[in-house]
Amino acid sequence: MEPLTVFAAEGRKTLSPATRTWCVGLLLGSLLTLGGCGSKPVKSEGMNMQFRVPVTVAKAATKSVPVQVEAIGNVEAFSNVSVRTQMAGEIERAYFTQGQDVKKGQLLFTLDRRPFQATLSQLEANLARDQAQLANAQAQAERNNKLFEAGIISKDQYETFRTTAQAQGASVRADQAAIENAKVNLSYCSIYSPIDGRTGSYQVYPGNIAKVSDTVLVVINQIRPIYVTFAVPEQYLAEVKEYQARGPLVVEARIPNDPHAPSLGQLAFIDNAVDTASGTIKMRAKFPNADNRLWPGQFVNVVLRLTLQLNATVVPSQSVQTGQVGKYLFVVKSDNTADLRPVVVGATVQGETVIEKGVAPGESVVTDGQLLLAPGSPVEIKKGS
Repeated sequence: MEPLTVFAAEGRKTLSPATRTWCVGLLLGSLLTLGGCGSKPVKSEGMNMQFRVPVTVAKAATKSVPVQVEAIGNVEAFSNVSVRTQMAGEIERAYFTQGQDVKKGQLLFTLDRRPFQATLSQLEANLARDQAQLANAQAQAERNNKLFEAGIISKDQYETFRTTAQAQGASVRADQAAIENAKVNLSYCSIYSPIDGRTGSYQVYPGNIAKVSDTVLVVINQIRPIYVTFAVPEQYLAEVKEYQARGPLVVEARIPNDPHAPSLGQLAFIDNAVDTASGTIKMRAKFPNADNRLWPGQFVNVVLRLTLQLNATVVPSQSVQTGQVGKYLFVVKSDNTADLRPVVVGATVQGETVIEKGVAPGESVVTDGQLLLAPGSPVEIKKGS
């Protein structure tokens, strides 16, 4: 046997006879092993099984669906009053706490009454003086009238006394008018609430001087009832007017992230012009707000209900897809294959979409797994769907 030579990294080497025999046996054993494996091909039991797409399905149902318009609204006070004083003076006392609910006619503030009371007392004294002078002038005019009739005094002398009495009468009436004005000014020292509502913070604290009709003392917002103002696209205007002519339209106001049921009100106002800049029209709904949930300045989700669509076919909104040909969805047929259906959709309400054409009630529509589907694809319905 020729010497077996191998080449290593460090150079050429010649193996010993025993080593050569071991290497040849190892090589032959490997070849026999490979030959045995090739003579018995491995058979995979799952190779002939057809792949089925796992999907989640839901039944198309028949329901009465509200036809409605959704928008974002802003809560506004039913009425808003900035309380001012009609007389300049020092604010003596406040009779409410900030943020308190007040009633119409409830006392809010008083001003220092002393200057106005002093003026009234002075005018009353003037009236008493002028009334005394009037009585004297009237008595003299009456006596001189008799003397004139008797021919003792001239007509000019009599006219002087009569005119004096008339002038004194005018002075008395002027005093009475001044007293009435002083009483009105004195009444302005007590400031009452003009509406039912909730007060804000003090704009002027007791001890400060309030100016006439220039100083806002407090702002009162009427929140029962309350308004919600919102804007809808002008394309809905004709439909809204049509349904409003049939009867009051219900409006829902839902506070974001509030688990409670929405507040219910009625559409009360449609603006007289469309906003050309935004292509929307402003509307306003009135809410009783007995629980004070709606607050001026809040943003709320508004739903304007127009009518109720009876016996509508609805499916979960996530089943409806959008493609090059428009809206479509997949229906699972009785042989567990997928059927692509173009559909005509209507309104979407609370996660459900109305299907006007393309799906019949009771059919199973795919709600999850559509990305792996093609028309005719075999499907496997997940448990629990």
